[in-house]
Amino acid sequence: MKQLTFIILIVCALLMLKAAADLPDWADPASPASTHLSPDFLEQGYVETATPNIVTVVLADYRSYDTMFEAVVVFAAALIVMVILRHTPRKRGKTILYRPKREGRDTILQGAAQLIIPVMQIFALYVVGHGHYSPGGGFQGGVIFGASFILIALCFNLRFAIQRFREQGVLVCVAGGVLLYAAIGAICQVMGYNFLGYTGLASILGASDVMARSYGILAVEVGVGITVMSVMVSLYYDLASSGDLDEGL
Repeated sequence: MKQLTFIILIVCALLMLKAAADLPDWADPASPASTHLSPDFLEQGYVETATPNIVTVVLADYRSYDTMFEAVVVFAAALIVMVILRHTPRKRGKTILYRPKREGRDTILQGAAQLIIPVMQIFALYVVGHGHYSPGGGFQGGVIFGASFILIALCFNLRFAIQRFREQGVLVCVAGGVLLYAAIGAICQVMGYNFLGYTGLASILGASDVMARSYGILAVEVGVGITVMSVMVSLYYDLASSGDLDEGL
């Protein structure tokens, strides 16, 4: 079986190298992407979507279908880690060793965390909501928000963090962000437009086609942020405790 897997990998690698020979040179100004796609995005992006951040326009509008499945991949990563660690056939039988109380050090860490974490979470919301106008968006904001919960677990303990963001809520958010993204696409399709064709939201929102695309971009960015944030927390919960959700790190 291992030999067959190795042979398949070699064949796939050779096919990819063969196909790469037909690709344009790196940073070739005469490539189709440089002569057609990039100029069109830069010239028409703001006109068509009322969104100054062209990177956000490309990710959440022009190639929104691809970005949705990137969020699905993130969701699948959390699901796979959970399935592997929660259903390990070995008998755990380990003793939970409670971390000893360290006077002074924990007090400083916890006091600093109480000051830093609210600022992190507010900034995360700012990054998600301001992705239209400056560097930011759902992936970046979700990472910052997820890191705030991980910081809670590191400065206090895992159980303390789970009491603030319970596993059931984490799992709902993991799937909910992806479902929000897909639901927006489905609504557009029901309205007679392409999947994730945000102009289909214009009649629902009472906005112009251009502003409907801007609002659609914001909505899917929120969905991405929810998924990324909750996936980070879920991965930490499982990896830090080997799937037992006990004391962890």
